[in-house]
Amino acid sequence: MVTPRVGVLAVQGDVREHLRALTLAGAEALPVRRAEEVERVDALVLPGGESTTIDRLTRVFGLREPLRRRIAQGMPVYGSCAGMIMLADRVLDGHPDQQTLGGLDITVRRNAFGRQVDSFECDLDVTGLPQEGGPYRAVFIRAPWVEQVGPGVEVLATVAFHGADHVVAVRQGNLVATSFHPEVTDDHRVHAFFVDLVRQAGSIGSRPEETPQAVPVPGRHDDGEGQR
Repeated sequence: MVTPRVGVLAVQGDVREHLRALTLAGAEALPVRRAEEVERVDALVLPGGESTTIDRLTRVFGLREPLRRRIAQGMPVYGSCAGMIMLADRVLDGHPDQQTLGGLDITVRRNAFGRQVDSFECDLDVTGLPQEGGPYRAVFIRAPWVEQVGPGVEVLATVAFHGADHVVAVRQGNLVATSFHPEVTDDHRVHAFFVDLVRQAGSIGSRPEETPQAVPVPGRHDDGEGQR
Protein backbone atom coordinates (compact mmCIF):
# COMPACT_ATOMS: atom_id res chain seq x y z
CA MET A 1 0.00 0.00 0.00
CA VAL A 2 1.34 3.40 -0.98
CA THR A 3 2.06 5.75 1.93
CA PRO A 4 0.70 9.25 1.29
CA ARG A 5 2.74 12.23 2.40
CA VAL A 6 0.42 14.50 4.38
CA GLY A 7 1.54 17.89 5.62
CA VAL A 8 0.21 19.81 8.59
CA LEU A 9 0.23 23.60 8.28
CA ALA A 10 2.65 24.49 11.08
CA VAL A 11 2.24 28.19 11.71
CA GLN A 12 -0.04 27.94 14.77
CA GLY A 13 -2.38 25.51 16.47
CA ASP A 14 -2.63 21.76 17.12
CA VAL A 15 0.29 20.75 14.92
CA ARG A 16 1.93 17.99 16.97
CA GLU A 17 -1.40 16.33 17.69
CA HIS A 18 -2.28 16.10 14.00
CA LEU A 19 1.19 14.82 13.08
CA ARG A 20 0.83 12.01 15.61
CA ALA A 21 -2.72 11.09 14.53
CA LEU A 22 -1.77 11.06 10.82
CA THR A 23 1.23 8.83 11.50
CA LEU A 24 -0.94 6.37 13.42
CA ALA A 25 -3.42 6.46 10.52
CA GLY A 26 -0.72 5.30 8.09
CA ALA A 27 0.55 8.52 6.53
CA GLU A 28 4.00 10.04 6.32
CA ALA A 29 3.27 13.20 8.28
CA LEU A 30 5.39 16.34 8.25
CA PRO A 31 5.03 20.00 9.23
CA VAL A 32 4.61 22.57 6.46
CA ARG A 33 5.81 26.10 7.14
CA ARG A 34 7.47 27.24 3.89
CA ALA A 35 5.99 27.80 0.45
CA GLU A 36 8.24 25.21 -1.18
CA GLU A 37 7.04 22.57 1.30
CA VAL A 38 3.48 23.01 0.07
CA GLU A 39 4.60 21.48 -3.23
CA ARG A 40 6.15 18.43 -1.54
CA VAL A 41 3.03 16.95 0.01
CA ASP A 42 0.14 14.93 -1.41
CA ALA A 43 -2.37 16.46 0.99
CA LEU A 44 -2.61 18.93 3.85
CA VAL A 45 -4.25 19.34 7.25
CA LEU A 46 -5.25 22.79 8.49
CA PRO A 47 -5.23 22.45 12.29
CA GLY A 48 -7.37 23.90 15.02
CA GLY A 49 -6.03 27.07 16.58
CA GLU A 50 -7.01 30.69 16.00
CA SER A 51 -8.21 31.40 12.48
CA THR A 52 -7.24 35.08 12.36
CA THR A 53 -3.71 34.24 13.52
CA ILE A 54 -3.40 31.38 11.02
CA ASP A 55 -4.68 33.69 8.27
CA ARG A 56 -2.16 36.40 9.15
CA LEU A 57 0.79 34.01 9.39
CA THR A 58 0.04 32.30 6.07
CA ARG A 59 0.40 35.72 4.49
CA VAL A 60 3.53 36.60 6.48
CA PHE A 61 5.24 33.35 5.43
CA GLY A 62 4.14 33.61 1.78
CA LEU A 63 1.94 30.51 2.07
CA ARG A 64 -1.42 31.92 1.08
CA GLU A 65 -1.12 31.80 -2.72
CA PRO A 66 0.70 28.42 -2.88
CA LEU A 67 -2.02 26.95 -0.65
CA ARG A 68 -4.84 28.46 -2.69
CA ARG A 69 -3.25 27.17 -5.89
CA ARG A 70 -2.89 23.59 -4.61
CA ILE A 71 -6.45 23.61 -3.28
CA ALA A 72 -7.74 24.82 -6.65
CA GLN A 73 -5.74 22.04 -8.33
CA GLY A 74 -7.56 19.43 -6.24
CA MET A 75 -5.13 18.67 -3.42
CA PRO A 76 -6.97 16.88 -0.59
CA VAL A 77 -7.25 19.10 2.50
CA TYR A 78 -8.77 18.46 5.91
CA GLY A 79 -9.52 21.32 8.29
CA SER A 80 -10.47 20.99 11.97
CA CYS A 81 -12.15 23.85 13.85
CA ALA A 82 -10.11 26.92 12.78
CA GLY A 83 -9.10 24.83 9.75
CA MET A 84 -12.76 24.58 8.79
CA ILE A 85 -12.95 28.37 8.85
CA MET A 86 -9.82 28.62 6.68
CA LEU A 87 -11.43 26.33 4.07
CA ALA A 88 -14.80 28.10 4.07
CA ASP A 89 -15.73 30.44 1.27
CA ARG A 90 -17.76 32.63 3.64
CA VAL A 91 -17.34 33.52 7.35
CA LEU A 92 -19.82 35.12 9.75
CA ASP A 93 -18.63 36.98 12.86
CA GLY A 94 -15.07 37.14 11.54
CA HIS A 95 -12.67 40.04 11.92
CA PRO A 96 -13.15 42.81 9.29
CA ASP A 97 -9.87 42.03 7.51
CA GLN A 98 -10.04 38.25 7.95
CA GLN A 99 -9.37 36.16 4.84
CA THR A 100 -9.72 32.45 4.19
CA LEU A 101 -8.11 30.08 1.73
CA GLY A 102 -11.54 29.03 0.50
CA GLY A 103 -12.55 26.04 -1.56
CA LEU A 104 -15.48 24.76 0.48
CA ASP A 105 -18.84 26.15 -0.60
CA ILE A 106 -20.00 26.73 2.95
CA THR A 107 -20.83 29.62 5.29
CA VAL A 108 -19.42 29.15 8.81
CA ARG A 109 -20.16 31.09 11.96
CA ARG A 110 -17.05 31.73 14.02
CA ASN A 111 -17.27 30.93 17.79
CA ALA A 112 -20.80 29.64 17.22
CA PHE A 113 -20.87 27.35 20.28
CA GLY A 114 -19.50 30.01 22.64
CA ARG A 115 -16.26 30.68 24.43
CA GLN A 116 -13.72 28.46 26.18
CA VAL A 117 -16.02 27.81 29.17
CA ASP A 118 -18.66 26.49 26.78
CA SER A 119 -16.43 23.72 25.40
CA PHE A 120 -18.09 20.30 25.44
CA GLU A 121 -17.98 16.71 24.22
CA CYS A 122 -20.72 14.61 22.63
CA ASP A 123 -21.25 11.40 20.68
CA LEU A 124 -21.77 11.82 16.93
CA ASP A 125 -22.72 9.59 14.04
CA VAL A 126 -20.27 10.66 11.32
CA THR A 127 -20.96 9.47 7.77
CA GLY A 128 -18.05 7.55 6.28
CA LEU A 129 -16.42 6.46 9.53
CA PRO A 130 -16.20 2.74 10.38
CA GLN A 131 -18.92 1.68 12.78
CA GLU A 132 -16.47 -0.32 14.86
CA GLY A 133 -15.90 1.58 18.07
CA GLY A 134 -19.42 3.01 18.14
CA PRO A 135 -20.35 6.71 17.86
CA TYR A 136 -17.53 9.20 17.52
CA ARG A 137 -16.76 11.13 20.71
CA ALA A 138 -16.29 14.68 19.42
CA VAL A 139 -14.56 17.49 21.31
CA PHE A 140 -15.79 21.04 20.64
CA ILE A 141 -13.55 23.92 21.81
CA ARG A 142 -14.78 27.42 20.88
CA ALA A 143 -15.96 25.80 17.70
CA PRO A 144 -17.65 27.15 14.58
CA TRP A 145 -20.64 25.57 12.93
CA VAL A 146 -21.81 25.55 9.31
CA GLU A 147 -24.85 27.75 8.65
CA GLN A 148 -25.18 27.15 4.91
CA VAL A 149 -23.88 24.53 2.49
CA GLY A 150 -23.68 24.73 -1.28
CA PRO A 151 -25.28 22.12 -3.58
CA GLY A 152 -22.04 20.15 -3.94
CA VAL A 153 -21.38 19.81 -0.20
CA GLU A 154 -22.14 16.58 1.67
CA VAL A 155 -23.12 16.90 5.32
CA LEU A 156 -21.29 14.25 7.36
CA ALA A 157 -22.50 15.08 10.88
CA THR A 158 -24.78 17.39 12.82
CA VAL A 159 -25.14 18.20 16.51
CA ALA A 160 -28.19 19.36 18.44
CA PHE A 161 -27.61 22.64 20.26
CA HIS A 162 -30.24 24.81 21.93
CA GLY A 163 -33.06 23.02 20.16
CA ALA A 164 -31.65 23.06 16.63
CA ASP A 165 -29.41 20.79 14.56
CA HIS A 166 -26.18 22.37 13.33
CA VAL A 167 -23.80 21.03 10.69
CA VAL A 168 -20.38 20.19 12.17
CA ALA A 169 -18.73 18.00 9.50
CA VAL A 170 -18.76 18.35 5.71
CA ARG A 171 -17.10 17.07 2.57
CA GLN A 172 -16.87 18.55 -0.91
CA GLY A 173 -14.77 16.44 -3.25
CA ASN A 174 -11.25 16.26 -1.81
CA LEU A 175 -11.99 18.80 0.93
CA VAL A 176 -13.14 17.71 4.40
CA ALA A 177 -13.79 19.85 7.48
CA THR A 178 -15.03 19.34 11.03
CA SER A 179 -15.98 21.80 13.75
CA PHE A 180 -14.57 19.44 16.35
CA HIS A 181 -11.00 18.40 17.24
CA PRO A 182 -10.29 14.71 16.48
CA GLU A 183 -6.58 15.33 17.00
CA VAL A 184 -7.04 15.72 20.79
CA THR A 185 -8.61 12.27 21.20
CA ASP A 186 -7.27 8.73 20.88
CA ASP A 187 -9.88 7.89 18.22
CA HIS A 188 -8.12 8.30 14.88
CA ARG A 189 -10.98 7.30 12.61
CA VAL A 190 -11.34 10.82 11.16
CA HIS A 191 -7.65 10.92 10.24
CA ALA A 192 -7.84 7.40 8.79
CA PHE A 193 -10.86 8.50 6.74
CA PHE A 194 -8.84 11.41 5.36
CA VAL A 195 -5.75 9.30 4.62
CA ASP A 196 -7.96 6.86 2.68
CA LEU A 197 -9.43 9.80 0.76
CA VAL A 198 -5.90 10.92 -0.15
CA ARG A 199 -5.10 7.44 -1.49
CA GLN A 200 -8.31 7.41 -3.53
CA ALA A 201 -7.60 10.87 -4.95
CA GLY A 202 -4.81 9.41 -7.07
CA SER A 203 -2.38 12.30 -6.59
CA ILE A 204 0.20 10.44 -4.50
CA GLY A 205 3.68 10.87 -5.92
CA SER A 206 2.79 13.79 -8.21
CA ARG A 207 4.79 16.17 -6.03
CA PRO A 208 8.60 16.44 -6.10
CA GLU A 209 10.38 13.74 -4.13
CA GLU A 210 13.01 15.89 -2.45
CA THR A 211 13.26 15.38 1.28
CA PRO A 212 11.95 18.54 2.94
CA GLN A 213 14.16 20.37 5.37
CA ALA A 214 13.35 19.96 9.03
CA VAL A 215 11.42 22.84 10.51
CA PRO A 216 10.50 23.56 14.12
CA VAL A 217 6.99 22.54 15.09
CA PRO A 218 5.19 25.22 17.09
CA GLY A 219 3.41 24.24 20.25
CA ARG A 220 -0.29 24.67 20.81
CA HIS A 221 -1.00 28.34 21.40
CA ASP A 222 -4.78 27.93 21.40
CA ASP A 223 -7.08 24.96 21.85
CA GLY A 224 -9.83 26.30 19.65
CA GLU A 225 -11.27 29.17 17.71
CA GLY A 226 -11.64 32.74 18.93
CA GLN A 227 -10.29 34.85 21.72
CA ARG A 228 -10.01 33.81 25.37
